[in-house]
Amino acid sequence: MVRGERLGAILAAGGSGTRAGVAKQWLELGGETVLSLSARALLACELVDELVAVVPAGDLERAGKVLAGLGKPVKVVAGGAARADSVRNGLAAVDGCAVVLVHDAARPFATPALARSVALAAAEGGAALAALPATDTVKRAAAPTGGGATGASGPPAAPLRVAETLDRRQLWLAQTPQGFRADLLRRAFDAAGAEAATATDECALVERLGLPVTLVPGEPGNFKITTAGDIARARARLEAPFAMGIGYDVHPFAEGRKLVLGGVEFEGDGLMGHSDADICAHAIGDAILGAAGLGDLGRHFPDTDPQWKGVSSLKLLREIVRKAGEAGWRVGNCDMTLVARRPKIAPRAAEMRERLAEAMGVSPAQVNVKATTGERLGFVGRGEGIAAHAVALLVRAVS
Repeated sequence: MVRGERLGAILAAGGSGTRAGVAKQWLELGGETVLSLSARALLACELVDELVAVVPAGDLERAGKVLAGLGKPVKVVAGGAARADSVRNGLAAVDGCAVVLVHDAARPFATPALARSVALAAAEGGAALAALPATDTVKRAAAPTGGGATGASGPPAAPLRVAETLDRRQLWLAQTPQGFRADLLRRAFDAAGAEAATATDECALVERLGLPVTLVPGEPGNFKITTAGDIARARARLEAPFAMGIGYDVHPFAEGRKLVLGGVEFEGDGLMGHSDADICAHAIGDAILGAAGLGDLGRHFPDTDPQWKGVSSLKLLREIVRKAGEAGWRVGNCDMTLVARRPKIAPRAAEMRERLAEAMGVSPAQVNVKATTGERLGFVGRGEGIAAHAVALLVRAVS
């Protein structure tokens, strides 16, 4: 780049991300949104002077909070109906930058070094993009001619036929960031007009002008989050494959209530609580919430909420497992210790394991239940109540 020239980065995050089943820019990976991960990667490039994030119109305030404090000037602007409209809006917000980078927020693993290489190539040649050479044999399909297998709906779908095998030595798979002389990108948008919306990337607009675009070797890890499988791959890269949580609960005895432990009803006085006070399910649930980083039992099922009054704690446990699943976790195993003078647990421990395992959607072999009397010490030793300790191991779910 010419000395004194400024480099601006446009982060395209205006889409809904419906193909991944979630707004991708707000997906959390390792405790950070995809939007902020991508922004930090660009701003970590020493050549980037400012960043403009283009997000849906209703997300401006949210994006502003997420991108605050990144160390360099950041603006947030509203996107448009199509990608081209969003990038145009971002380009209009870049102040005094001779060179611009355009990057998909759904590619959070681009490195600052890649951004630098693309920027320098664009400054020299006018336009550049990161890309990977095709490594698989590539076939071009012929247009369907009718007949063949039945489609998902409507008339029968014709089988696709190979028209030719392409020379993969000439084929490259486009990534972002893509870089441009800012005046050239504006010229390309102006020349394309409404047709800009049909282009799948900004380099295609420069190509329509008949001008060259430099290929910069991309990075295999710079993949785009598009499907649920991509989300699992991204999580595996940033987040530990296992997580452990510890749960603890204690309830005093209460006359006139049923005694439910691990989903099994025992003889004798029950425990005081808002739900059925199944201390086993509570301790295990708390351990799962802790491992998944989802707070504690009281946060999700407050004793001020009437919908949980008297409810089976196995229902709470099922809901906890569902919440952990939404966060990308499944139960690996759990171990629980009851501290109680009564009742006798050992004769029904297998039944308790089965009930708890069913609620968690796992095998009884993944659940352990044991008990100790507390050696007559403390409130348990005095027969005033029961305590429960639990440990849960969660495993990163893979789609």
